[in-house]
Amino acid sequence: QVQLVESGGGLVQTGGSLRLSCAASGSIGRIDIMGWYRQAPGNQRELVARLINGGSSDYADSGRGRFTISRDIAKNTWYLQMNSLKAEDTAVYYCYARIRPPMTSTYSGYWGQGTQVTVSS
Repeated sequence: QVQLVESGGGLVQTGGSLRLSCAASGSIGRIDIMGWYRQAPGNQRELVARLINGGSSDYADSGRGRFTISRDIAKNTWYLQMNSLKAEDTAVYYCYARIRPPMTSTYSGYWGQGTQVTVSS
């Protein structure tokens, strides 16, 4: 069984910064995708940023240049540094990972519980 636990959300003023963390634990053989999504009220969940196969990164246009995704492989943890935050960044942020257990070849997707980010103007 795998768990993703997020931390770091909160209330920040426009122009401020926040750093989100997501720690994966449990039966982990390999993580090939680490990502962040968000969902604002009335909207669909959307990609914010992701790391694929530990190498390439992919950002939504809304956060490119302001957000940075990074990881600590040894800790099975990844981060989302968010700078120059805007009111429209207000949402619940979810971490996501595609993980395969040890000694298997099958990957499955997992979600964190979500953390609220509120940017006040």
